[in-house]
Amino acid sequence: MLSRCPKRAAGAGVETMKKRILILAGVGAVSMVVTIALILAVEADHNDKINGFFDALWWWVVTSTTVGYGDIVPVTPVGRVVAMFAILTGFYLYTNFVALVAESVHEFTERHAKGRVPVTIKGHILICEYTAMADELIQGLPSIDELKDVPVVVATDLVGQNPYPQHLYVSGVPINPAVLKQANCAHASMVFIFANFRFADPDVKTLHIASRVREQNPGAAIFVEMVDDNSELLKFVPGGLIVIPSRRVMEYVLKHVPFNPLEWVDEEKRKELVEMARGFGRRKKAARNGESKTDAAKNS
Repeated sequence: MLSRCPKRAAGAGVETMKKRILILAGVGAVSMVVTIALILAVEADHNDKINGFFDALWWWVVTSTTVGYGDIVPVTPVGRVVAMFAILTGFYLYTNFVALVAESVHEFTERHAKGRVPVTIKGHILICEYTAMADELIQGLPSIDELKDVPVVVATDLVGQNPYPQHLYVSGVPINPAVLKQANCAHASMVFIFANFRFADPDVKTLHIASRVREQNPGAAIFVEMVDDNSELLKFVPGGLIVIPSRRVMEYVLKHVPFNPLEWVDEEKRKELVEMARGFGRRKKAARNGESKTDAAKNS
């Protein structure tokens, strides 16, 4: 089953949040207008502390927030009833406001952890399907000088949350074009598609994903793990795929050697990928230097 569109899910959450904010704003506005009007009507002639709108507004803010300075207090029975109404609505407003802020912060962090945030970076490594082989690649990337600074995006539905917080994560079946779009597949420099052995014929799904990736990104270097690297299906998919036999990948694992994808491409493509990786590294370094200069200027 294809995953739910992340934009649609996020949009529904935003709409719900907007409705709750509007309700709170409406309750707050009614409470302010009604209580100020009533307190002016019933207290103005009996309370020397209330001489105009600003005094009534100050009283409403202090009362509804339950601060209770005591500098202005109602002296009539009706005024005290109005004060109780202000206090009760204040409880409702501020407790719900705090809950809304807490939920917003939780939703923000949850969206990142659960892979529901669109990826905006470019030149990244996109990994489709989080398998044991994918994990080996991710762990080996820091030891490859040319690729250690390149950001990694994992797109999969095989785990429920981000397996590597230092990398980006998109939740969903990577065969889904919406999931690939969320992972910014169109601007990835390299795409790795690993065999999902939950399927009777994992190569079928691998090549299907590869065709979808090629539609969105004609220029990316696409690496596909194939159980049968001589499969007849290879002649029906777009050209330029870099086929890596599952057994060959396992050789890297058993030898405890980092899996370096640059060894699988020709010299021209390797230079292109390395230059892209270095370009990202330079931008990252420049950003860090800019932050350092900003911090130094603030401290000076």
